[in-house]
Amino acid sequence: VFSIVVFGSIVNEGYLNRADELEEHCIFNRNHNACNYGITVGVLAFLSCLLYLALDAYFPQISSVKDRKKAVLSDIGVSAFWAFLWFVGFCFLTNQWQASDPADNPLNEGGDAARAAITFSFFSIFTWVGQAFLAYQRFQLGADSALFSQDYMDPSQDSGMPYAPYTNEEDATDAVGTYQQPPPADAFDTETQGYQTQNY
Repeated sequence: VFSIVVFGSIVNEGYLNRADELEEHCIFNRNHNACNYGITVGVLAFLSCLLYLALDAYFPQISSVKDRKKAVLSDIGVSAFWAFLWFVGFCFLTNQWQASDPADNPLNEGGDAARAAITFSFFSIFTWVGQAFLAYQRFQLGADSALFSQDYMDPSQDSGMPYAPYTNEEDATDAVGTYQQPPPADAFDTETQGYQTQNY
């Protein structure tokens, strides 16, 4: 959402011209690089968010331990990288906005859009740092649990004790007497159900 605000503000109101000019210039000190940087970083950050949102939805279907680990590590790296790019963008846009000549924009057109782009660039730094921290926690949790274990088993398949405990021959002979024989046929009231007992 923050990236949409940044590139949307610059695209909509980030370019203006003087009354005596036809060509529009970037509102940030007439430096086209500042506007291009804000738009590019904003669009690419938005696409990265969509990509990792799809990866999060697909993550439970990834059965390979190595692929799971790669996905989480890439999430950490990409989030830290975008936090750095947003920090650079915030510094760059702020510097160019302060260096802007008021004579280039006497009516202060697009000032709110420029300030919104700077503000949300600042917010984006903490958003991406937080995302990197959460991905790192997920990595540590996976390293300590079954997420990256080679013996990973689907929790729905785990029934507690899948096999009977092993017993040796001596234990088996001791346990024979603990079983009970079925009750004799006379113990049931067979006449009420229309059955007769037969002796062989």
